Amino acid sequence: MSGTDPVDAVVMRGVTKRFGPVVANEGIDLRVRAGSVHALVGENGAGKSTLMKVLAGVLRADAGEVLVHGERLGGGGPREALRLGVGMVHQHFMLVDALSVAENVVLGVEPLRRGLFDAQAARRAVEELGAEFGLGLDAGARVGDLSVSERQKVEILKVLHRGARVLVLDEPTAVLVPREVAALFDMLRALVAEGRTVILITHKLAEVMAVSEHVTVMRRGRTVADFATAETNASEIAHQMVGGADHAGTTPAPPPAGDAPSAAGEPALELRDVVVLRDGARRLDGLSLEVRPGEVLGIAAVHGNGQSELLEAVAGLLPCASGSIRLGGRDVTRMSVLARRQLGLAHVPEDRGDRGLVLDFSVAESVALGRHRRFCRPLRLDRTALRTEAERLSERFDVRPRDVSLPVRALSGGNQQKVLVARELADRPRVLLAGQPTRGVDFAAVAVIHEQLRAARREGAAVLLVSADVAELLALCDRVAVLYRGRVAAEFRAAEATVEGLGEHMAGLSGGAPLEGGA
Repeated sequence: MSGTDPVDAVVMRGVTKRFGPVVANEGIDLRVRAGSVHALVGENGAGKSTLMKVLAGVLRADAGEVLVHGERLGGGGPREALRLGVGMVHQHFMLVDALSVAENVVLGVEPLRRGLFDAQAARRAVEELGAEFGLGLDAGARVGDLSVSERQKVEILKVLHRGARVLVLDEPTAVLVPREVAALFDMLRALVAEGRTVILITHKLAEVMAVSEHVTVMRRGRTVADFATAETNASEIAHQMVGGADHAGTTPAPPPAGDAPSAAGEPALELRDVVVLRDGARRLDGLSLEVRPGEVLGIAAVHGNGQSELLEAVAGLLPCASGSIRLGGRDVTRMSVLARRQLGLAHVPEDRGDRGLVLDFSVAESVALGRHRRFCRPLRLDRTALRTEAERLSERFDVRPRDVSLPVRALSGGNQQKVLVARELADRPRVLLAGQPTRGVDFAAVAVIHEQLRAARREGAAVLLVSADVAELLALCDRVAVLYRGRVAAEFRAAEATVEGLGEHMAGLSGGAPLEGGA
């Protein structure tokens, strides 16, 4: 890879990045052509996000060089990367909810008038930029009131406003419904048509085939393959990602015949007329539903329609203004989180970093969170028993690397998720709340997590599954309920539902008209 072709937006040579004993990137070479969508794929822990953080100046490489449009990236951090035209939209958004769209976009580069912030100039600039790329945002809207897809647009506007010519998007479709994914892809094509370059980190191979022109595969910190997308297929890409195993997609097929749950007896989880308020608004509006032992009930909803409040209310993290929640026949509406856990409730929260894990804890300490009493001895913690349990769960859930003394922060996002799911399933819960359990997780890890959820169902657990991935709901669930504005707008047996049909109901449409309860 000697020299720099004028059509290259990015050239990386011999890039190595270590975190203590862990080598995240080892001698990486990467070339990205200007004016293209370039997909970067690989299993969790392959080093994709680390490599792109080096490109964006968030991390500094231990060895190697990075050229952006022929100019060397030094040690100036994100500011220097932006000067060279690189902007990164991270998987977890970095926005200030209390500020407006315009204020978030210009934060740090505010326009001034007579030494003071010029709010009108900021709003005007953001509106013009949004109109140019068809982003359709109200520059004066409060970011905390926006949907996930709208927040993503704000993040993209931020990097465009700073002059980014190379946009790095890390798992941008992880929480988008099909309509939003299509809109995002249209926007990416518009960016490329205008001469910009997009590097797309994703695990979804159908998306790679649909939107990219070139794909680079990473495995265990190295690049192992480069393809022109038109000259390959999902199966070949998957083969390179896992080093031999053949996976053609990101979502496992539905369970085989004979794997059906019993779904018998009284409901393990029952909600009746539940009302939950947040910020003065009704997030759940008289919601009723039930899940029986050995059944998976999926919740399909566009962000902001009450699915997060549903999980938090059942878990005991949000109070009910009215209505009741019963667990195994017992009214738990006013019970504490601990009391509910003692009755057999487990919870995989939607945000693993904020609600599920303490990132500075070790893997061993993480599997003890909420279960620590079982490892307590008089005046001490039995660390030998704790380590044995952590090693058992790491083996069962294929957590990599296997060193349970490592801080969770040192693991990839997918392996962090495995630790969280392992902990919540370890004690065979009666009811499992699973919020976005495979968000940002590669297909090999998806297969592990899906199989463990199915195993919990076979053992009689009632599973309430919230997922932005409609295909995942159809693969795992027995029934799917669509939430719209805090109510059940429609319910289907999963075997009779379709992605398109669910998507229409999620958008508040049924035959083109608002669903009952919508406004």
